[in-house]
Amino acid sequence: MINHKLMLFSGNANPQLAEKIARYLKLKISGSRVARYPEGEVSVEIKEHVRGADVFLIQGTSPPSNENMMELLIMIDALKRASASRICAVIPYYGYGRQDRKNRPGVPITAKLIANLITAAGADRVLTIDLHAAQIQGFFDIPVDHLYAAPVLIKALKRIFPLSKRRKMTIVSPDVGGIKIADHFARDFRCPLAIVDKRRMGDSKTVVRNVIGDVKNRNILIVDDLISTGTSLANAARILQKKGAKDVYAVVTHPVLPGKAVENINQSPIKTLWVSDTIPLREDARRSPKIKTISVAPLLGEAINRIHADTPVSILFEYSEDPDKNQKPAKFPNRTKSNITQ
Repeated sequence: MINHKLMLFSGNANPQLAEKIARYLKLKISGSRVARYPEGEVSVEIKEHVRGADVFLIQGTSPPSNENMMELLIMIDALKRASASRICAVIPYYGYGRQDRKNRPGVPITAKLIANLITAAGADRVLTIDLHAAQIQGFFDIPVDHLYAAPVLIKALKRIFPLSKRRKMTIVSPDVGGIKIADHFARDFRCPLAIVDKRRMGDSKTVVRNVIGDVKNRNILIVDDLISTGTSLANAARILQKKGAKDVYAVVTHPVLPGKAVENINQSPIKTLWVSDTIPLREDARRSPKIKTISVAPLLGEAINRIHADTPVSILFEYSEDPDKNQKPAKFPNRTKSNITQ
């Protein structure tokens, strides 16, 4: 068991989430300086003694992905050279996660390359949430704690949609790849499941073709792991309404939201989009009347606490891949009155 001092560090990717995690753990973010030289190179200085410490570095690789990735790698190297006993890279959003396979000639498997870089920099383990592809865990040669946001999101949404309303809902997966997590929501909500038949046309364009399942006269909750431009989500909402659906809601773990994504959501039939705070929202997203945030800070905070104490993380946060298991919803300490913000 590691009994060394627990220390938290944060890069510039998501300092708001880092502060929430620190408050949950009743700790302070340890001192460091992360800046840029005039030519744009990342400059890092660790300002506290970390020799023998159990260090958790909170730094996602959300946009700007390359900038945040270099910060992560250089901070890991700095902590390693300062003789930290163990370094856990806490990566709430794993950038390049969609480049997880060689689907045509001449393309890289960038998700594997990123895993190699993080390991080579000196990380001893990784903590992350909702990888776009579960097999990315196997790209690492160090331990990976892969958490699922579903229990946190479900708990929050159950407060918004009581059982009487959930009985009139249908959970919708926006594509075949998201069936497992959508089915988890459907079984927990005790409501039907439907699937949008979405086909990808090139790297960025998708076409919604049909809906598999009955959505007529039903309220809809679309469930997905991330939202990028919002076009697919908006188109899915439109076709669901054409099929007779009533109100359409959506819940997504990672709000990437580049370009005109927020405008696409605001102009869509979606009444409310709930997202987690794995990625900080842009100003226009924070102002949007449709976008609300559910914090995953207690989830990450409790996971950090358990990793430091060498106690099982899966006991609290395991997400069953087998929906037929009679598994109770995961529990975690809720030290705040509400994790939902406008």
